[in-house]
Amino acid sequence: MAALMGASVLFTIAILTEKVNMIELIEKNIEWPTLMFFIFLFIIVGAVEESGLLALIADWILELSKGNFVAACSLILWVAAIMSAFVDNIPFTATMLPIVAYLSTVIPGSENTLWWALALGACFGGNGTIIGASANVVTLGIAESRGYRISFLGFMKTAFPFMIISVLIAHAWLLIFRPH
Repeated sequence: MAALMGASVLFTIAILTEKVNMIELIEKNIEWPTLMFFIFLFIIVGAVEESGLLALIADWILELSKGNFVAACSLILWVAAIMSAFVDNIPFTATMLPIVAYLSTVIPGSENTLWWALALGACFGGNGTIIGASANVVTLGIAESRGYRISFLGFMKTAFPFMIISVLIAHAWLLIFRPH
């Protein structure tokens, strides 16, 4: 709502002052595909949450971890890392938010640490493959435009071991320091 209110005020000012060509602004300056992607992503995540599927997944993680903080933290971190390597980390993280919110309320001693596990897993996991993070895709495009060809497997052979090492370090840090 805050963003829509701000945009409405700015559009009104632009129209009244006639300093901006609104048609050109709407047609050329707004990144509609990205905007629509996020709109539809959050609609889908909301629908999945309302259907109860996310609650089933959260209950499955809770059952698998038996309510144990170390097991839940490990599951969230490693599942987030592996999934984010092969699925763009933004939609994956958006899907996991309600799951982590639920688990952080029912697992004693988890407080903010499960949120850290999701953030670190998704972030480091995105570095494992070219498609794991948008920055990787952009970098690949720039490299190819300059004549450097980087294959999916070539990138993965180099990047995936570093991803695993990063996640291992994050795992140790989460279990030793339990950030709040």
